[in-house]
Amino acid sequence: MASATPRIKVPESATKGEIIEIKTLISHKMETGLRKGKDGKIIPRQIINKFTCSFNDQVIFSSDWHPAVSANPLMSFHMRATESGRLDFAWHDDNGETYSKSADLTVA
Repeated sequence: MASATPRIKVPESATKGEIIEIKTLISHKMETGLRKGKDGKIIPRQIINKFTCSFNDQVIFSSDWHPAVSANPLMSFHMRATESGRLDFAWHDDNGETYSKSADLTVA
């Protein structure tokens, strides 16, 4: 099991109709399965292969990741703030692990 630490940056509040930027970063080695360790054996592939963001239980952003994605990947995207709610973020890796984080957004 790989260790991963997700971080998110979401405004606490927004004006109705405002376009906000959401940033995420997850600390993860993203092993491609192509490198060899000090013992000469191939280090098994271990990457985060899917990222999703849901707002009030509806997926608003999703992306599939591949071995070419760098270690500690940063993701940035925008959404229009239409109502208050909860943003749920999830990163899924090759071993079936899911790393998650949430944030509340207040729209006035």
